Amino acid sequence: MVFYVTPTDAMEQNKANPKKTKFRLGGLVLEGSVVQPASSPEMEFVVTDLITDILVRYKGALPDLFREGHSVVVKARGIDVYFSATEVLAKHDEKYMPGEVAAAIEKNKKKLEEDKEEGAAAAALAVADEKK
Repeated sequence: MVFYVTPTDAMEQNKANPKKTKFRLGGLVLEGSVVQPASSPEMEFVVTDLITDILVRYKGALPDLFREGHSVVVKARGIDVYFSATEVLAKHDEKYMPGEVAAAIEKNKKKLEEDKEEGAAAAALAVADEKK
């Protein structure tokens, strides 16, 4: 069985065990993050689970189905300042995502929506208090 970790999980695992250096990182490619620095043969992009973003560097051709805003699985080595990808996978179609990664992203979407609603409620209370 193959297990994938989200960026948040990868960072937590790295804090708990810094010697663990190999991951199968799954998430979304952050919009606007794909670049190739002029001074480097490596591509750079950010993988996100909507809570944590991780910079990934990869030397090689990216798969045809690789797109910003879509899911990606990255076999990564290291977690210093960035992940050094040894392989980038974009399987099936652009909507493919491992189940555990999809579940984590849905959970994070709900958490972000709840946090936004709580912030709006707190702001409304603050305005009501000011009017008193």
